[in-house]
Amino acid sequence: MLRRQLLTGLLMTVVMIALVGLAYPLVVTGIAQAFMSNRANGSLVKNVQGKVVGSSLIGQSFSDKNGNPLPQYFQPRPSKAGDGYDGLASGGSNYGPSNANLVGNQPGAYANDERIGKDNPFATANDPYCVPVPATNGNGYEKNPDGTYVCNPGTVPERTLAYRAFNGLAADVMVPSDAVTASGSGLDPAISLANARLQAPRVAKARNLTLAQVDRLIEEHTQARQLGVLGEQTVNVLELNLALDKLKP
Repeated sequence: MLRRQLLTGLLMTVVMIALVGLAYPLVVTGIAQAFMSNRANGSLVKNVQGKVVGSSLIGQSFSDKNGNPLPQYFQPRPSKAGDGYDGLASGGSNYGPSNANLVGNQPGAYANDERIGKDNPFATANDPYCVPVPATNGNGYEKNPDGTYVCNPGTVPERTLAYRAFNGLAADVMVPSDAVTASGSGLDPAISLANARLQAPRVAKARNLTLAQVDRLIEEHTQARQLGVLGEQTVNVLELNLALDKLKP
């Protein structure tokens, strides 16, 4: 009796290994390769030379060797995945909407034209929400040559200042949230349509193109809302930048 039960169990194990471990994966892989090979292989994107330069599903940086953003390319949203868009370290900062490391230190509030609360002692003329960067020697905080504090560049206020400066925007221009906050995965390949349009004049100038040419490419690479109602219209940064490289002034 025991031998028969053991034999039955062994046979079932062999059958299930063959079905679930071999047959099922082969069938699924075959169907995927037959009907959606591009997606199954990682949605890889190639340049005009046929070289794989990335994936349409994973964002990447467009910067020089020193990490400075290149003005001739559209820039993705910030990333907290490793050193930025690291597929092996997907994740966000997990800072809440009241965390000073994200939104900055509050400069002081007003009620009926009367200040309540204390001023931010680290405030600078440009950034009243400044969160200071700890000194490398562990003593106090880093300061600029003029004595002002060096503000954490990863906060929303500092990212907003940098975004406006890089794109030549006025101080009162509203900046899209995706331009100054990282996604939960840190690998988001797309930006909002509003973000792309604000970057367009800078890209057109850097490439000696007309704004109409760049805007036309943005429209061609705008992805509709899911099911027509979910989310918002987005633009895939890698695909848009590759299209720019094919366009001659």
